[in-house]
Amino acid sequence: MDWGMKNRLNQLIPNGRCFFLPIDHGYFQGPTSCLEKPGETIKPILSYCDALFVTRGVLRAAVDAANTKPIILRVSGGTSMVGKDLANEGITTSVEEIIRLNASAVGVSVFIGSDYEHQTLMNLTKLVNECENYGIPVMAVTAVGKELEKRDARYLGLACRIAAELGARIVKTYWCENFDKVVCGCPVPVVIAGGPKCETEKEVFEFVYDGIQKGAIGINLGRNVWQCAQPQAMAAALRAIIHENCNVKKAQEIFNEVKKK
Repeated sequence: MDWGMKNRLNQLIPNGRCFFLPIDHGYFQGPTSCLEKPGETIKPILSYCDALFVTRGVLRAAVDAANTKPIILRVSGGTSMVGKDLANEGITTSVEEIIRLNASAVGVSVFIGSDYEHQTLMNLTKLVNECENYGIPVMAVTAVGKELEKRDARYLGLACRIAAELGARIVKTYWCENFDKVVCGCPVPVVIAGGPKCETEKEVFEFVYDGIQKGAIGINLGRNVWQCAQPQAMAAALRAIIHENCNVKKAQEIFNEVKKK
C-alpha cells in the first residue's frame, strides 16, 4: 500500500477506530429534518467525529474551509425519494473534482439484489480503478433502498464480501442480528450504518456497542446523531464507545452528563 493511501486511511481511522458523520442525505431526500441547514447542524458535533461524509454541493456551500476533519465525498447519486427506484444510481463526481476538493476518501452505494445490481457494482469498480491511481480509498455503502427487510446477516454478508472483492477499502453496512457473521466474511474494515432514527438513545448505544464488540471498526451515523434532541450528548457518548471502549451503561452516563451542560 502506497504512503498516500496509508496516510488517508490513518486520518480517517485513527488508532484503528472511526466515527464518520454523514450529512449526505439530501442527495436523494432533499432538505431532511434537522439537516435543512447542514452547516449549522454540524457545528456543535463536528469535534466528536473523525470524518465528514458529504456531497460536493454541501461541502462547498455549508462546510467551513478551515474545517480540519477529513472529508469522505459522496460520489454516487442521480435518484430521489419520489423517483421509481433509488437503486438506479450513477457516478456523479469526477476524480479530478475529488482531488480538487481535497477529499480523503469517497463513498459509493451498491444495491445488491436490485434491478441495478450490475450497474452499481460497475460504478464501484470504475471508481476503485480510478481512485487507486491517486491513493484515494473507496468506501462501498451496501444500500437497500426502501426494502428494509433485506437487513439480515446473510444478505449483508453477501453484499459486504462482494464490495470488498471488487476493491472497496472500507465497507459501510447495517447492523443486524449475528453481525459477527457479516464482519467475519468481509476482509476489509466494516463500518456500521445508522439507518432510520431509533426511539431511544439506549437503542443506539446497544447496537453500536454490539457491532464494535463483533468486529466493526466504527460507525457512520447521521440521523441518530443530529436528529437526536441532544445531538452533542449523543455524539459524545458514541465517541466514548468507539474510542474509549465504553459499554452501554457508561455511554448512557456520558450522555446524561453532557445533556446537563
